[in-house]
Parts: sequence; C-alpha cells; structure tokens
Amino acid sequence: MTDPAHLSPPPGARAYPLRTARGGFAVVDMPVAPGVEHKGTALLLPGFTGSKEDFRLMQGPLAERGYRTVAVDGRGQFESDGPADDESAYTQPELARDVLAQAEAVGTPVHLLGHSLGGQIARAAVLFDHSPFVSLTLMASGPAQISVSQQQRVKLLRDALAVMNMTEVWEAIQAMGPPEDVGGPARGLGGPELLRRRWLGNKPAQLMATARQLCTEPDRVAELAAVPLPFHVLSGARDDTWPVPLLDDMAARLGAHRTVVEGAEHSPNADQPLPTARAIADFWDRVPR
Repeated sequence: MTDPAHLSPPPGARAYPLRTARGGFAVVDMPVAPGVEHKGTALLLPGFTGSKEDFRLMQGPLAERGYRTVAVDGRGQFESDGPADDESAYTQPELARDVLAQAEAVGTPVHLLGHSLGGQIARAAVLFDHSPFVSLTLMASGPAQISVSQQQRVKLLRDALAVMNMTEVWEAIQAMGPPEDVGGPARGLGGPELLRRRWLGNKPAQLMATARQLCTEPDRVAELAAVPLPFHVLSGARDDTWPVPLLDDMAARLGAHRTVVEGAEHSPNADQPLPTARAIADFWDRVPR
C-alpha cells in the first residue's frame, strides 16, 4: 500500500502548473515559513530521471531560513509535458531557455540550483543570460561528461529505450535487483509507486536526448568563470558520477564556495537533506540582496 504522503508536496507547499512564455511546467512551490523574513527565491532543477520531488526534504528547512523555493519538473520530466518522440525539443539550448522562462515566471531575481544534469542545464541558462540570477549552485554536477562507468549505465538505458516501451524498461530495471544496488530511476524519495509513476511520466525522447548530453557535455568551466555571479559547488563525500576531486578542481577554477556533505553521495538533497539545506542557505545568506 502506498503512503499518500509520498505523493503530496511537503507541508505548506503548493503543487501547480507554472505558466511561462514557453508553456507550463509542474512545480512544487514552498513559501517562506510564517513569521520568517523573506530573504529570496530559488529555482531548483532536478537531475536525469529525477523530478521536483527530489528536493522535498530540503524545501521545509530552506523555508525556515527565509527562502521560497520552486522545484521544477523540466520539459518532458514526470508531470511536465513534452513531445514523446521529438528529441529536438530537449536539446540543451532549448532546456536552458525553459529555465530562463521559469525564472521570469517565478519572479526574478532568483538563486538557481541544479542537481546533476540539472546543474549542466542551469549552467547553460546562466551562459545564455545571467541577469535573472543572483547565484548559481551546482549540486553533484561536474565540469563535463559523466564518468566512464556512468556512461556505460546510461548507454544501457538508451539501448533499452530503443527497443522497449517505458513499462517494459521499468520492469527490466526492477528485475535487476534492489533499488539501493540498481540506483538510477529505481532509487529516490517516495515509495515504489511514486517512482514507477515518475518513470512512466518521463517522455522517452527527453531521456534519450539528455542521456546523450550527459555523455558528451564539453568542459565549459572557463566560460562560466567569466560570468559575474557567486558560485557554489556542493557534493557528497563520494560521487561516482563525477569524482569528488574533479568537483574540487572545478570549484577552484570557478573561484566557487565549496561544500562537501559528509554521509552523502550523488544526491545530498536526499541522503543528507538537513546539512545540505543548511549549507545552501548559508551560501545564499552571504550573497548580496
């Protein structure tokens, strides 16, 4: 039996379709906690096979620190619509323009945070136009393509999507073993029914296009370093998608604030949400308003 709480936004938050100049996007919008001074607004972008629910455990603590957070399903991700078969809708420039439209609809200026793939899309948005943003946080999101071992996993997924429908691929993922071993879409916040619903909500073309991006992304750190924004590179103490020393080096090249969250791996927002939220709010507090 599924726990209904796993399908609901966190207490005090509102789930709705955010209307933008580029269409609607499903969001979970958490206002600042009652009685707390409003310090700013943040847009939160999830990673590959992820969704807005990945930030569920962070949104309350950030609200207590004075930050409204809007977690977004990107185009073709979970509850945001998009074409099922047209990969051109999911090129990185298109997804970056979506982020700029989301920021405008939420109300600029905003802090921008992206997890994993979401970090690379956030970076592309900032490189298009940094003016809507007051800071950029890259959470477990590296300078270029993912590690060779993760490229192999992503290739397996793309090969499966080429010959099976979404339900068949989900059943194959489930047959591979327990979620903690399989990872990817089988692992995340919420019960198994939410994870299944999330997987089936993803558009195959979005998964195919963004999987390719993760395996071919060039190093754009020098370009980003030239942008006049405060940067924050946050990761777990272990990460097999982008090794931690690579993230350390990226932070140094960006002149970024660096946080390593102990006890966390590739998803600090889920593994250690309270210290992760604290580190993010501490960084945002230092950004001039």
